[in-house]
Amino acid sequence: MEPVLIVLVVLVVVAFIALIKTIQVIPQASAAIVERFGRYTRTLNAGLNIVVPFIDRVRNRIDLREQVVPFPPQPVITQDNLVVNIDTVIYYQVTDPRAATYEVASYIQAIEQLTVTTLRNIIGSMDLESTLTSREVINAGLRGVLDEATGKWGIRVNRVELKAIEPPTSIQDSMEKQMRADRDKRAAILTAEGQRQAQILKAEGEKQADVLRAEGEAQAAVLRADGEAAAIRTVFEAIHDGDADQKLLAYQYLQTLPELAKGDSNKLWIIPSEVGDALKGLGGAFTGLAGNGGGVNGGAVAAPSVPQAPPAATQVPIDPAAGPRPVDVEKGAARPRVDPAREYRKIDPE
Repeated sequence: MEPVLIVLVVLVVVAFIALIKTIQVIPQASAAIVERFGRYTRTLNAGLNIVVPFIDRVRNRIDLREQVVPFPPQPVITQDNLVVNIDTVIYYQVTDPRAATYEVASYIQAIEQLTVTTLRNIIGSMDLESTLTSREVINAGLRGVLDEATGKWGIRVNRVELKAIEPPTSIQDSMEKQMRADRDKRAAILTAEGQRQAQILKAEGEKQADVLRAEGEAQAAVLRADGEAAAIRTVFEAIHDGDADQKLLAYQYLQTLPELAKGDSNKLWIIPSEVGDALKGLGGAFTGLAGNGGGVNGGAVAAPSVPQAPPAATQVPIDPAAGPRPVDVEKGAARPRVDPAREYRKIDPE
């Protein structure tokens, strides 16, 4: 019984092992290559698959998902003979498990070496400044070359990225100095523009202030002239309404003569030619009053002789700070030009 039991146990174990080798479960987004007697037979897709035990062999399982492979920094020489270190990252995906298994020994190593050589060809035709500012161009060039070369390997390169571009230390220092100089230049330009704008605004403000001040002074002068004209018109109308005769005007004229001599700076003053005629009229008035008893007890008063009218619009040059305005002669009667800023003593002509 013991040999039979041993045989049964061996058969059970062999059947269990054969069952395990017959049933192959492939995970999602994976594939497996099956070889029969060392020759490719088929590709197992995701799910439950049956193979012939001890005849079919599953060689390897391939992940069909997109893979990310970072490559170490590679020294690359630019067109202007500068060595830069460039880090690259490759995003690829296996599209044909059979080609990825049999067309290339190690597609990861092949992609890395192809990336390095292609990167050196692209960077070698560009200077440092173009290399630093043309990442999209470099990425597009790498992706085109890699996608074309890896297509027969069953690999699709989805994206290539330059993770870092490191120029030499001396170049970095020079670039920092250049950037600092550019920033200082822009700051100086902005400061000068601000000062220029401030001066322009200040000049415009002063201009507007001067214009407004001039307009205010012009309006004030107009109002002042209107006020003086109104005052002169009022005095002139009052004189005409009062019907001042020649004696009153001559008396008023004599009262204003002492004002001509006022002032410490007046060394010489000129008596107008009309003074003699005014004195004649005033003397005739007093003579008439004395010869007729002053008009008392019914005595008639003789009318004074009317002096000859002085020339029209005669003006006397006098000091404006020391005396009244000159006399205007209008319509045959001497009429003073009245200063509205002065006060005159009212004299009853009667």
